[in-house]
Amino acid sequence: MANIKGSQKRAELAEVRRTANRFNKKTARTAIARLREITDKKDAETFMKKVNSLIDRLAKKNTWHKNKAANLKSSLSKHVNSLK
Repeated sequence: MANIKGSQKRAELAEVRRTANRFNKKTARTAIARLREITDKKDAETFMKKVNSLIDRLAKKNTWHKNKAANLKSSLSKHVNSLK
């Protein structure tokens, strides 16, 4: 552990952010997997809004790169549009 007070605060803050990022990433990955399993188009469209929100939040906080977020949203919207 660090000896300087400021670096101790930095280490604690980094731990808090790390756990928050891990939780948010895992939540988004689970939601994406659930969306890919949905076969009804109407249900998928409503759930897609929630998934897009999660993806945008991760991209906004630079947890995921903005291009990764865009690619995910694009592939998921293709999946939803292909449903009948």
